Amino acid sequence: MHTKMNLSDSCLYEALQIRYVKLHFTILFPEASSLPVNKVSALRGGMGEMLLRANCVRDRQCEICDFETECIVHRTMYSKFEKKPAYITNHESIGYVLECENYRTDFPAGSTLDFNLILFGKTIVYLNQYLQALYALGMNGLGAEHAIFQILSMTNTRKQDIIIGSNVYMKKYVVQHISDYVEYRMTQLKKYGLKGRLVFKTPLCLKYQNEFLQEFQMDAIINAIKRRIHMLDFFEGMENDFYHGYQVSVPEIRAQEHRFVKIKRYSSRKDSHMFLKGIEGFAELTEIPMETLPLLLAGELIHIGKNTSFGFGRYQVW
Repeated sequence: MHTKMNLSDSCLYEALQIRYVKLHFTILFPEASSLPVNKVSALRGGMGEMLLRANCVRDRQCEICDFETECIVHRTMYSKFEKKPAYITNHESIGYVLECENYRTDFPAGSTLDFNLILFGKTIVYLNQYLQALYALGMNGLGAEHAIFQILSMTNTRKQDIIIGSNVYMKKYVVQHISDYVEYRMTQLKKYGLKGRLVFKTPLCLKYQNEFLQEFQMDAIINAIKRRIHMLDFFEGMENDFYHGYQVSVPEIRAQEHRFVKIKRYSSRKDSHMFLKGIEGFAELTEIPMETLPLLLAGELIHIGKNTSFGFGRYQVW
C-alpha cells in the first residue's frame, strides 16, 4: 500500500504511478583486476553480450530477424514502447537504468564494486534474465581485461537480501511506484532541510531547442523531466497529455559550475568505439517552489536526457 503524496495537483500523482524496482549489487573480484573508468558502459555492454550469446537464434542480424518481437534481448536491453508518444522519432531505451559512480581502475584481489540496476514497468518481470546475464558476465569477465567476478549480494531499497546462497527470494523483490520515492524524498528534505541546489552526479546530455546544453538551464531540465515521465507513462501503457498539459513554475539559477565530460565506450553490436558527451556540476537555485519540488525529486530516480541506460543524467536535489 502507498498513500497519496501531499500534492494539490493530482495530475502529477497519477503520472507518477510508474512501477519500478531498484536493486543494489555488490560484486567481488577474486583476483587483482583492471576495469575501465566507465563501469556502466562495461556492465551494459557485457550484459547485452551475454544475453545475445544465450538467446540469439538469427546470428545477430536484428534488422532481418523474424523473431524480433519475441526477442529476450530486445525486451530487456532495448525495451520498446507498445505505443510511442508522437515526439519520439527514434528508438530510445526506456526500461532500465544502470548506476555506478566508482571510477577506480585498479581492483586488488578480494576488492568489491557496488552498482545499482533500476527496472521500470514491464522490464520488472525479466529479473531472471538480468541475473543470468550478470552471472554469465562474471564467469566471462568484465571489460577489455575480462575481470572475473562473483555476485556477493543483491538487495532491495530496504537493504534486504534478495539472493541468499543460490536462492532468489522473490518476496523481497519489492515493486514500488515513483510516487513512493517522491514521498520518501520529501520526508527526508523536510527533516534535513532544502538548500536549493541541483548536483549532477553523472553527465547530462540534453538537447533543447535543437542545441545540446553547454551549461545548465532550468527550463530545459524541467522539460526533460516531464518528457521522461511522459515516456515512462507510455511505456506503462498510460496514455495521457502530461508532457504538454502539466505546467509548473521554473526555478531560476543564481549560480552554477559546470564542466564538459567525454566518455569513450565500445559497442559490441556495432563493433566500433564511440564517445558519450555531457556536462557535470551543480546549479544553485534562488528558490524551489513547492509545486515544482515533487517533479524535481522524480527526476532524481528516473535520470534525464540522453544515454540514461548508461547512467547519464543522474542528479540530486539538496
